[in-house]
Amino acid sequence: MAQGRRIAIVTGAGSGVGRTVALSLAKAGYAVGLAGRRQEPLDATAAMIVQAHGAGAALAVPTDVGDPASVRNLFDQVVAAYGRLDVIFNNAGTGAPAVPVEELSFEQWKTVVDANLTGTFLCIQNAFRVMKAQTPQGGRIINNGSVSSYVPRPMSMPYTATKHGVLGLTKTAALDGRAFDIAVGQIDIGNAATDMTERMKRGVPQANGSMMPEPTIDPQHVADAVVYMAGLPLDANVLTMTVMATKMPYVGRG
Repeated sequence: MAQGRRIAIVTGAGSGVGRTVALSLAKAGYAVGLAGRRQEPLDATAAMIVQAHGAGAALAVPTDVGDPASVRNLFDQVVAAYGRLDVIFNNAGTGAPAVPVEELSFEQWKTVVDANLTGTFLCIQNAFRVMKAQTPQGGRIINNGSVSSYVPRPMSMPYTATKHGVLGLTKTAALDGRAFDIAVGQIDIGNAATDMTERMKRGVPQANGSMMPEPTIDPQHVADAVVYMAGLPLDANVLTMTVMATKMPYVGRG
């Protein structure tokens, strides 16, 4: 067990926002279970954490968040290594090509649903299982919602539908967790600069049919917000927080 450390899980921890959040939680004193599909990027994140914070500060567990057995294995490995779970950041997700809906394949739809919606559900379910049973009881769940939890981009039906669904999961889990000191919140990110948003510098479709580059923000700002949410006492909760590029076309008429 990591003596003196609180314990966190970050999904999608091999790159982008997930890696930045995992590094920031480790810097804040957490031991971090790192989940993602690919072993090599997880190992790279773990190596960064261990180099900075010592042996036992990170545990890499390759995980398919859309698979129930894989998710249960993630939680069981983290609890076996560290004894409990204090925080999970449900960050893993994916998108589909920006194509007219009639051109979208069922496989593309299902891939997004499995990662974004089913994956978040399975991680919430296992977090409840662990947090209700441990002593002291409780913990915190933070879901990556995206501004797509509220407004769509053109030709983004799978991503937008699943992120709207994540908001429903967040609100319901926040209600269901009250009796067990499980606090559940959501961070809605607008244009963090990662490989996933690189295309925004070249131009993305707008509601008026035009293509326009959009401003982005350093993902460290997102990580700082997650660390703040994670560090609150369990009698306080950020239900939703939006962290976005100030000049992105989100507020206003599109």
